Amino acid sequence: MDRAALFDVDGTLTDTNYLHVVAWWEALRQAGHQVPMHSVHRAIGLPGEDLLDHLLGDDRDPAQDDRLSAAHHTLYATFFDRLPALASAADLMRTLAGSGWRVVLVTSAKGSELSALCRAIDADDAIAETSTSDDVEEGKPAPEPVRHALRLAQVPPERAVFVGDTVWDMKAATRARVTAVGLLCGGIPRADLEEAGAAAVYRDPADLLAHLADSPLAAVSARAG
Repeated sequence: MDRAALFDVDGTLTDTNYLHVVAWWEALRQAGHQVPMHSVHRAIGLPGEDLLDHLLGDDRDPAQDDRLSAAHHTLYATFFDRLPALASAADLMRTLAGSGWRVVLVTSAKGSELSALCRAIDADDAIAETSTSDDVEEGKPAPEPVRHALRLAQVPPERAVFVGDTVWDMKAATRARVTAVGLLCGGIPRADLEEAGAAAVYRDPADLLAHLADSPLAAVSARAG
């Protein structure tokens, strides 16, 4: 395996971004913060502390952070038994793994949340490695999560593609010099993903699977060959 397909999870392989929006909105509301849901949505994909920085600003009381994150996790955990995978997510990963790609998940999810996501996707046989927020000091949009995934996959940046659904994913990939592919199923507009560095944008995993032959993954595969 001389090439790697790196995947974000929430909003990319699972239809869970809006569940996170509701959980964060309610956690913030319970703590007395009135934050519009559209603002929360645009922050999804950032690690918890960075998300709170983005939404509440640096002048907030950081003593609340752990309580807010715990409330978000508790609220989101109520969905664990019914998290929905996006159509063809498992098929896409299995197709790539069967074609010699090393499939690596790159996510801030960990522990019981990651287990629930993996159960929803149901493609453990295709997943070679998983990089979580425990493995790096900085989350997306910093390049560290992508660079760690490259180390796990043991491939250089030019032999990898990162598939994600947020501007944070696109920025992290391009900063790590990895080709970025955007998906619209997380709710972020095409123009925003392209501006953040996406080399190509597809509707969802099914659309990417249907167009693999002329996608950036095909170009990377040709270089690797």
